Amino acid sequence: MRNPTPWILAVLAVLLLAMSSVFVVSEAQTAIVLNLGKIVRSDLKPGLHFKLPLIEEVRRFDRRLLSLDDAAERYLTAEKKDVEVDFFVKWRISDVDTFYRSSGGNEEAARARLRPIVKNALRNEINQRALQSVVSSGRADLTQSLLKSINEGASTLGIVVLDVRIKRINLPQDSNILDSVFDRMRADRLKIANQLRAEGTQAAEGITADAERQRQVILAEAERDAQRLRGEGDAKAAEIGAAAYGQDAEFYAFYRSLEAYRATLGDGKTTMVLDPDSEFLRYFGQDGR
Repeated sequence: MRNPTPWILAVLAVLLLAMSSVFVVSEAQTAIVLNLGKIVRSDLKPGLHFKLPLIEEVRRFDRRLLSLDDAAERYLTAEKKDVEVDFFVKWRISDVDTFYRSSGGNEEAARARLRPIVKNALRNEINQRALQSVVSSGRADLTQSLLKSINEGASTLGIVVLDVRIKRINLPQDSNILDSVFDRMRADRLKIANQLRAEGTQAAEGITADAERQRQVILAEAERDAQRLRGEGDAKAAEIGAAAYGQDAEFYAFYRSLEAYRATLGDGKTTMVLDPDSEFLRYFGQDGR
């Protein structure tokens, strides 16, 4: 009987060759095929692919977002003041061929080459900006400017930077910049406080003036109404007096004389020197009494 071992070995060899000629690219990957170190196919889509066994080699790369996070570094502003900037970068592979040629397909090597590009772009941007712009409102503008300049350099690496985020901008503790910043902050707050006080004083003066004007108007109107009421009262009193006088003139004259006596002599201390025949004393001693 013939020995079946060679056939089994041949079948196994064929299976191994078939298996080595098939490879899979996952959804999160892209790949290139190398033929004796030379790229023959690139940017392979996810799915099942074939290659020549033993001759062609497959290299897979992550096509998802990747990160570059580094320690904070010092930069000089336009006023030559130190700031410590902590940042991170989001990037992905855009050109597999260029990425492989520039970094050998090694992500760490790509990060090492991307890092100085980002730092140089960040240094150039901060050097052109004032400290206040960098620390406060300039962060969004800074990010937009950085993306453009970084991607110009990163294109040679076959990658594209999608986002640059400034995590923290700190003032170095070992410099006198903190004192100058705090002094400026105090001066700004004092300026705002003085402005608010001036606005409050102006508003208070306006309110006081308006209240005084309203008071004067109310008093004038009240005096006007009082004068009118007094005039109406005097007119009514004159009308009543005239009516009373018309009914009994002698009694009315006697009543008015009594009122004059009470007003003049009511305190009991008044001394008067008058002619006994004076009109004021006409009701005293009448009929010889």
